[in-house]
Amino acid sequence: MCSSEELEYPQKLFDYAYGFLVSKTMFTACELGVFDFLHEAQEPVSAATIASRLSTSVGGMERLLDACVGLKLLKVDLKNSEGYYSNTDVSTVYLVKSSPRSLFHMMSYYSQTTYMCWHFLPQAVREGKCQYERPFGVSSKELFEAIFRSEEEMVTFMHNMDTMWNVCGKDIVQAFDLSAFHTVFDLGGCSGALAKQFVSRYNESTVTIMDLPKVVETAKKRFITDKDQQIHFLEGDFFNDPIPEADLFIMARIINTWTEEKCLTLLRKIYQSCRPGGGVLLVEVLLNEDRSGPVTSQLHSLNMLVQTEGRERTPSEYTKLLTDSGFRDVEVKATGKIHDVILGRKLINLD
Repeated sequence: MCSSEELEYPQKLFDYAYGFLVSKTMFTACELGVFDFLHEAQEPVSAATIASRLSTSVGGMERLLDACVGLKLLKVDLKNSEGYYSNTDVSTVYLVKSSPRSLFHMMSYYSQTTYMCWHFLPQAVREGKCQYERPFGVSSKELFEAIFRSEEEMVTFMHNMDTMWNVCGKDIVQAFDLSAFHTVFDLGGCSGALAKQFVSRYNESTVTIMDLPKVVETAKKRFITDKDQQIHFLEGDFFNDPIPEADLFIMARIINTWTEEKCLTLLRKIYQSCRPGGGVLLVEVLLNEDRSGPVTSQLHSLNMLVQTEGRERTPSEYTKLLTDSGFRDVEVKATGKIHDVILGRKLINLD
Protein backbone atom coordinates (compact mmCIF):
# COMPACT_ATOMS: atom_id res chain seq x y z
CA MET A 1 0.00 0.00 0.00
CA CYS A 2 1.04 3.61 -0.60
CA SER A 3 2.08 5.77 2.33
CA SER A 4 0.00 8.80 3.24
CA GLU A 5 2.88 10.99 2.01
CA GLU A 6 2.76 9.37 -1.44
CA LEU A 7 -0.99 9.95 -1.69
CA GLU A 8 -0.60 13.54 -0.53
CA TYR A 9 2.19 14.35 -3.00
CA PRO A 10 2.83 11.87 -5.89
CA GLN A 11 6.58 12.49 -6.32
CA LYS A 12 7.04 9.21 -8.20
CA LEU A 13 4.50 10.23 -10.83
CA PHE A 14 6.15 13.61 -11.25
CA ASP A 15 9.52 11.86 -11.71
CA TYR A 16 8.02 9.59 -14.37
CA ALA A 17 6.39 12.51 -16.16
CA TYR A 18 9.68 14.38 -16.26
CA GLY A 19 11.63 11.34 -17.44
CA PHE A 20 11.68 12.25 -21.12
CA LEU A 21 12.85 15.76 -20.23
CA VAL A 22 15.89 14.26 -18.52
CA SER A 23 16.68 12.05 -21.52
CA LYS A 24 16.36 14.83 -24.06
CA THR A 25 18.54 17.15 -21.97
CA MET A 26 21.35 14.59 -22.00
CA PHE A 27 20.82 13.82 -25.70
CA THR A 28 20.94 17.52 -26.57
CA ALA A 29 24.16 18.15 -24.65
CA CYS A 30 25.73 15.21 -26.54
CA GLU A 31 24.41 16.37 -29.90
CA LEU A 32 25.66 19.95 -29.44
CA GLY A 33 29.09 18.71 -28.38
CA VAL A 34 29.10 20.09 -24.84
CA PHE A 35 30.96 17.18 -23.24
CA ASP A 36 33.48 16.98 -26.10
CA PHE A 37 34.29 20.70 -25.93
CA LEU A 38 34.73 20.66 -22.15
CA HIS A 39 36.97 17.61 -22.44
CA GLU A 40 39.17 19.39 -24.97
CA ALA A 41 39.25 22.57 -22.88
CA GLN A 42 40.74 20.73 -19.88
CA GLU A 43 39.57 23.53 -17.57
CA PRO A 44 36.25 25.03 -16.42
CA VAL A 45 34.66 27.22 -19.11
CA SER A 46 31.96 29.91 -18.93
CA ALA A 47 28.56 29.51 -20.57
CA ALA A 48 29.29 32.45 -22.90
CA THR A 49 32.48 30.83 -24.18
CA ILE A 50 30.80 27.45 -24.66
CA ALA A 51 27.89 29.09 -26.51
CA SER A 52 30.27 30.99 -28.78
CA ARG A 53 32.33 27.91 -29.64
CA LEU A 54 29.25 25.70 -30.22
CA SER A 55 27.23 28.36 -32.07
CA THR A 56 24.27 28.54 -29.69
CA SER A 57 22.54 31.30 -27.79
CA VAL A 58 24.12 32.19 -24.45
CA GLY A 59 20.82 32.06 -22.56
CA GLY A 60 19.83 28.69 -23.98
CA MET A 61 23.26 27.18 -23.37
CA GLU A 62 23.33 28.46 -19.79
CA ARG A 63 20.01 26.76 -19.04
CA LEU A 64 21.18 23.52 -20.66
CA LEU A 65 24.43 23.57 -18.66
CA ASP A 66 22.63 24.25 -15.40
CA ALA A 67 20.25 21.36 -16.07
CA CYS A 68 23.25 19.10 -16.70
CA VAL A 69 24.72 20.23 -13.39
CA GLY A 70 21.46 19.30 -11.69
CA LEU A 71 21.62 15.88 -13.37
CA LYS A 72 25.23 15.51 -12.15
CA LEU A 73 26.51 15.34 -15.72
CA LEU A 74 28.51 18.56 -15.25
CA LYS A 75 30.16 20.45 -12.39
CA VAL A 76 30.04 24.23 -11.93
CA ASP A 77 32.38 26.63 -10.12
CA LEU A 78 31.28 30.20 -9.39
CA LYS A 79 33.80 32.99 -10.04
CA ASN A 80 32.59 36.55 -9.54
CA SER A 81 28.98 35.28 -9.76
CA GLU A 82 29.64 33.63 -13.14
CA GLY A 83 29.45 29.88 -13.62
CA TYR A 84 32.38 27.92 -15.07
CA TYR A 85 31.52 24.40 -16.19
CA SER A 86 33.43 21.13 -16.48
CA ASN A 87 32.66 17.45 -17.00
CA THR A 88 32.07 14.96 -14.20
CA ASP A 89 34.13 11.77 -14.22
CA VAL A 90 31.14 9.77 -15.50
CA SER A 91 30.59 12.18 -18.39
CA THR A 92 34.28 12.06 -19.29
CA VAL A 93 34.19 8.25 -19.50
CA TYR A 94 30.78 7.73 -21.11
CA LEU A 95 29.62 10.91 -22.87
CA VAL A 96 32.79 12.23 -24.50
CA LYS A 97 32.73 10.96 -28.07
CA SER A 98 36.41 10.00 -28.21
CA SER A 99 36.35 7.94 -24.99
CA PRO A 100 36.94 4.17 -25.47
CA ARG A 101 33.81 3.50 -23.39
CA SER A 102 31.72 6.30 -24.87
CA LEU A 103 27.94 5.97 -25.03
CA PHE A 104 27.74 8.96 -27.38
CA HIS A 105 26.51 6.96 -30.37
CA MET A 106 23.87 5.19 -28.28
CA MET A 107 22.60 8.60 -27.16
CA SER A 108 22.50 9.74 -30.80
CA TYR A 109 20.54 6.70 -31.92
CA TYR A 110 18.06 6.99 -29.07
CA SER A 111 17.60 10.72 -29.72
CA GLN A 112 17.31 10.61 -33.50
CA THR A 113 15.47 7.32 -34.01
CA THR A 114 14.04 5.71 -30.87
CA TYR A 115 12.75 8.98 -29.40
CA MET A 116 10.95 9.77 -32.67
CA CYS A 117 9.29 6.36 -32.82
CA TRP A 118 8.13 6.55 -29.20
CA HIS A 119 5.94 9.51 -30.08
CA PHE A 120 3.73 6.82 -31.62
CA LEU A 121 3.66 4.37 -28.71
CA PRO A 122 -0.15 4.74 -28.32
CA GLN A 123 -0.61 3.72 -31.97
CA ALA A 124 1.83 0.83 -31.51
CA VAL A 125 -0.20 -0.46 -28.57
CA ARG A 126 -3.47 -0.07 -30.47
CA GLU A 127 -2.18 -1.68 -33.66
CA GLY A 128 0.40 -4.09 -32.23
CA LYS A 129 2.97 -3.28 -34.88
CA CYS A 130 6.18 -1.38 -35.68
CA GLN A 131 5.85 2.40 -36.06
CA TYR A 132 8.79 3.23 -38.32
CA GLU A 133 6.61 4.39 -41.15
CA ARG A 134 5.04 7.19 -39.09
CA PRO A 135 8.04 9.44 -38.31
CA PHE A 136 10.25 8.34 -41.19
CA GLY A 137 7.82 7.64 -44.02
CA VAL A 138 9.12 4.15 -44.73
CA SER A 139 7.41 0.78 -44.89
CA SER A 140 8.00 -1.59 -41.98
CA LYS A 141 7.59 -4.62 -44.27
CA GLU A 142 11.33 -5.16 -44.39
CA LEU A 143 12.68 -4.34 -40.94
CA PHE A 144 16.31 -3.83 -41.79
CA GLU A 145 15.55 -1.65 -44.75
CA ALA A 146 13.67 0.56 -42.30
CA ILE A 147 16.46 0.58 -39.73
CA PHE A 148 19.16 1.17 -42.33
CA ARG A 149 17.24 3.63 -44.48
CA SER A 150 20.50 5.54 -45.06
CA GLU A 151 24.19 4.87 -44.63
CA GLU A 152 24.34 7.52 -41.93
CA GLU A 153 21.59 5.81 -39.93
CA MET A 154 23.23 2.41 -40.40
CA VAL A 155 26.56 3.71 -39.11
CA THR A 156 24.84 5.33 -36.11
CA PHE A 157 23.06 2.05 -35.34
CA MET A 158 26.31 0.08 -35.67
CA HIS A 159 28.11 2.52 -33.38
CA ASN A 160 25.23 2.09 -30.92
CA MET A 161 25.67 -1.70 -30.87
CA ASP A 162 29.46 -1.34 -30.77
CA THR A 163 29.10 0.86 -27.69
CA MET A 164 26.82 -1.65 -25.98
CA TRP A 165 29.13 -4.63 -26.42
CA ASN A 166 32.22 -2.60 -25.51
CA VAL A 167 30.57 -1.86 -22.15
CA CYS A 168 28.73 -5.17 -21.53
CA GLY A 169 30.57 -7.71 -23.69
CA LYS A 170 33.14 -8.86 -21.16
CA ASP A 171 30.43 -10.02 -18.72
CA ILE A 172 28.64 -11.82 -21.54
CA VAL A 173 31.58 -13.91 -22.76
CA GLN A 174 32.54 -14.77 -19.17
CA ALA A 175 29.08 -15.90 -18.08
CA PHE A 176 29.83 -19.48 -19.19
CA ASP A 177 33.04 -21.38 -19.89
CA LEU A 178 33.05 -21.34 -23.70
CA SER A 179 36.66 -22.43 -24.16
CA ALA A 180 35.65 -25.73 -25.81
CA PHE A 181 34.09 -23.91 -28.76
CA HIS A 182 36.79 -23.05 -31.29
CA THR A 183 34.77 -22.30 -34.43
CA VAL A 184 32.23 -19.61 -33.63
CA PHE A 185 29.66 -17.82 -35.78
CA ASP A 186 28.24 -14.51 -34.57
CA LEU A 187 24.97 -14.16 -36.49
CA GLY A 188 24.07 -10.51 -36.94
CA GLY A 189 27.38 -9.58 -35.30
CA CYS A 190 27.25 -6.05 -36.69
CA SER A 191 30.43 -4.08 -35.85
CA GLY A 192 32.30 -7.05 -34.38
CA ALA A 193 32.55 -5.63 -30.85
CA LEU A 194 31.25 -8.80 -29.16
CA ALA A 195 33.44 -10.95 -31.40
CA LYS A 196 36.46 -8.94 -30.20
CA GLN A 197 35.46 -9.60 -26.59
CA PHE A 198 35.13 -13.31 -27.36
CA VAL A 199 38.56 -13.79 -28.96
CA SER A 200 40.14 -11.66 -26.24
CA ARG A 201 38.76 -14.10 -23.68
CA TYR A 202 39.19 -17.30 -25.75
CA ASN A 203 42.27 -16.68 -27.85
CA GLU A 204 42.30 -20.15 -29.43
CA SER A 205 38.93 -19.50 -31.09
CA THR A 206 38.01 -17.74 -34.32
CA VAL A 207 34.76 -15.84 -34.82
CA THR A 208 33.02 -15.37 -38.16
CA ILE A 209 30.47 -12.58 -38.31
CA MET A 210 27.56 -13.29 -40.63
CA ASP A 211 25.61 -10.17 -41.53
CA LEU A 212 24.07 -8.31 -44.45
CA PRO A 213 26.53 -7.23 -47.19
CA LYS A 214 26.35 -3.51 -46.47
CA VAL A 215 26.81 -4.14 -42.73
CA VAL A 216 29.86 -6.31 -43.41
CA GLU A 217 31.32 -3.69 -45.74
CA THR A 218 30.88 -0.94 -43.15
CA ALA A 219 32.25 -3.10 -40.31
CA LYS A 220 35.41 -3.87 -42.28
CA LYS A 221 35.87 -0.23 -43.21
CA ARG A 222 35.09 1.44 -39.87
CA PHE A 223 35.33 -1.04 -36.98
CA ILE A 224 37.80 -3.83 -37.73
CA THR A 225 41.58 -3.30 -37.72
CA ASP A 226 44.59 -5.36 -38.77
CA LYS A 227 44.90 -6.52 -35.16
CA ASP A 228 41.63 -8.47 -35.41
CA GLN A 229 43.17 -11.50 -37.11
CA GLN A 230 40.81 -14.02 -35.50
CA ILE A 231 37.68 -12.28 -36.77
CA HIS A 232 36.30 -13.08 -40.21
CA PHE A 233 33.19 -12.12 -42.16
CA LEU A 234 30.55 -13.84 -44.24
CA GLU A 235 28.03 -11.80 -46.18
CA GLY A 236 24.53 -13.22 -46.05
CA ASP A 237 20.99 -13.25 -44.74
CA PHE A 238 20.80 -15.92 -42.07
CA PHE A 239 17.11 -16.52 -42.77
CA ASN A 240 17.58 -17.16 -46.48
CA ASP A 241 21.22 -18.14 -47.02
CA PRO A 242 23.04 -21.30 -45.88
CA ILE A 243 24.60 -21.18 -42.41
CA PRO A 244 27.95 -23.02 -42.28
CA GLU A 245 28.80 -25.55 -39.57
CA ALA A 246 30.27 -24.27 -36.32
CA ASP A 247 30.83 -25.26 -32.69
CA LEU A 248 29.00 -22.27 -31.28
CA PHE A 249 26.50 -19.77 -32.66
CA ILE A 250 26.12 -16.41 -30.94
CA MET A 251 22.98 -14.32 -31.38
CA ALA A 252 23.11 -11.08 -29.43
CA ARG A 253 19.85 -9.11 -29.45
CA ILE A 254 18.60 -11.04 -32.49
CA ILE A 255 15.86 -13.38 -31.23
CA ASN A 256 14.06 -10.53 -29.45
CA THR A 257 13.54 -8.83 -32.82
CA TRP A 258 11.30 -11.50 -34.36
CA THR A 259 8.00 -13.34 -33.91
CA GLU A 260 8.02 -16.77 -32.28
CA GLU A 261 7.48 -18.42 -35.68
CA LYS A 262 10.54 -16.72 -37.19
CA CYS A 263 12.60 -17.44 -34.06
CA LEU A 264 11.83 -21.15 -34.33
CA THR A 265 12.62 -21.17 -38.05
CA LEU A 266 16.02 -19.59 -37.41
CA LEU A 267 16.89 -21.66 -34.34
CA ARG A 268 16.00 -24.93 -36.10
CA LYS A 269 18.20 -23.90 -39.01
CA ILE A 270 21.04 -23.17 -36.59
CA TYR A 271 20.52 -26.51 -34.86
CA GLN A 272 21.10 -28.29 -38.18
CA SER A 273 24.38 -26.39 -38.68
CA CYS A 274 25.55 -26.85 -35.10
CA ARG A 275 28.09 -29.61 -34.62
CA PRO A 276 27.28 -32.31 -32.02
CA GLY A 277 28.52 -31.10 -28.66
CA GLY A 278 28.21 -27.51 -29.85
CA GLY A 279 25.74 -24.89 -28.77
CA VAL A 280 23.97 -21.61 -29.25
CA LEU A 281 24.44 -18.55 -27.04
CA LEU A 282 21.59 -16.03 -26.82
CA VAL A 283 22.23 -12.58 -25.37
CA GLU A 284 18.97 -10.93 -24.36
CA VAL A 285 17.20 -8.64 -21.91
CA LEU A 286 15.17 -10.97 -19.69
CA LEU A 287 11.78 -10.44 -18.08
CA ASN A 288 10.93 -12.00 -14.72
CA GLU A 289 8.89 -15.17 -15.01
CA ASP A 290 5.82 -13.37 -13.60
CA ARG A 291 6.54 -10.33 -15.84
CA SER A 292 6.69 -8.10 -12.75
CA GLY A 293 9.99 -6.59 -13.91
CA PRO A 294 12.69 -5.54 -14.23
CA VAL A 295 11.39 -2.16 -15.39
CA THR A 296 14.28 -1.84 -17.85
CA SER A 297 13.26 -5.12 -19.49
CA GLN A 298 9.61 -4.09 -19.62
CA LEU A 299 10.56 -0.81 -21.32
CA HIS A 300 12.79 -2.68 -23.76
CA SER A 301 9.83 -4.89 -24.62
CA LEU A 302 7.75 -1.82 -25.41
CA ASN A 303 10.61 -0.60 -27.57
CA MET A 304 10.54 -3.88 -29.47
CA LEU A 305 6.86 -3.26 -30.13
CA VAL A 306 7.55 0.25 -31.42
CA GLN A 307 10.60 -0.57 -33.55
CA THR A 308 10.39 -4.27 -34.51
CA GLU A 309 8.01 -7.21 -34.73
CA GLY A 310 9.53 -8.89 -31.67
CA ARG A 311 9.42 -8.64 -27.87
CA GLU A 312 11.43 -9.42 -24.76
CA ARG A 313 10.83 -12.81 -23.13
CA THR A 314 11.19 -14.70 -19.85
CA PRO A 315 13.89 -17.34 -19.22
CA SER A 316 11.33 -20.13 -19.60
CA GLU A 317 10.15 -18.71 -22.94
CA TYR A 318 13.69 -18.70 -24.30
CA THR A 319 14.24 -22.18 -22.90
CA LYS A 320 11.14 -23.42 -24.72
CA LEU A 321 12.24 -21.82 -28.00
CA LEU A 322 15.58 -23.59 -27.72
CA THR A 323 14.21 -26.99 -26.69
CA ASP A 324 11.53 -26.85 -29.39
CA SER A 325 14.40 -26.31 -31.84
CA GLY A 326 16.30 -29.38 -30.62
CA PHE A 327 18.75 -27.89 -28.10
CA ARG A 328 19.07 -29.38 -24.63
CA ASP A 329 20.72 -28.66 -21.25
CA VAL A 330 19.62 -25.03 -21.48
CA GLU A 331 21.21 -22.76 -18.86
CA VAL A 332 20.42 -19.14 -18.03
CA LYS A 333 22.97 -16.84 -16.39
CA ALA A 334 22.31 -13.33 -15.08
CA THR A 335 25.24 -10.95 -15.58
CA GLY A 336 24.00 -8.26 -13.21
CA LYS A 337 23.90 -5.83 -16.14
CA ILE A 338 21.20 -5.10 -18.75
CA HIS A 339 21.89 -8.23 -20.81
CA ASP A 340 21.73 -11.82 -19.63
CA VAL A 341 22.87 -15.01 -21.35
CA ILE A 342 21.18 -18.28 -22.34
CA LEU A 343 23.21 -21.30 -23.50
CA GLY A 344 21.66 -24.31 -25.23
CA ARG A 345 23.62 -27.38 -26.32
CA LYS A 346 23.32 -29.87 -29.14
CA LEU A 347 23.82 -33.27 -27.53
CA ILE A 348 26.33 -35.75 -28.92
CA ASN A 349 24.58 -38.79 -30.42
CA LEU A 350 25.99 -41.75 -28.52
CA ASP A 351 24.26 -44.40 -30.63
